[in-house]
Amino acid sequence: MFALATGSAMAADLVRVASPHTVSETADRLVAAVEGAGAKIFLRVDHAAGAQSVGEAIPANQVVIFGNPALGTGAIKDAPGMGLDLPLRVQVVDEGGATVMIYHAPASVAADHGLAADHPVIVTMTGALGKLTASAAAE
Repeated sequence: MFALATGSAMAADLVRVASPHTVSETADRLVAAVEGAGAKIFLRVDHAAGAQSVGEAIPANQVVIFGNPALGTGAIKDAPGMGLDLPLRVQVVDEGGATVMIYHAPASVAADHGLAADHPVIVTMTGALGKLTASAAAE
């Protein structure tokens, strides 16, 4: 079971990108895009497989955790709390038969840690997430 955020502050920091591919295909494409960009995949979590392992069923749901230490370290140096929210992660989930990638907007995460939205690392992360998810969703 999960809770949905209903407050506008929580909803405002989530970026949603539709994909025409299945959850697994989209996650595979995201991994390929991340690796192709020279970043590192740290982990891929299959929540649906986890649920199945305990006799439960949820729609396809994977989280890809990735980053570039050369980039993220700059944010952590300037705002040590950023280490709590790095590396980056994108959830790929089936929502009623439609695949959606969801991630926290870097500017919102940065604000939580007192880092400006126009910090060079945050600007780069924002652009990278946009490009990587667009690549994963491309037909």
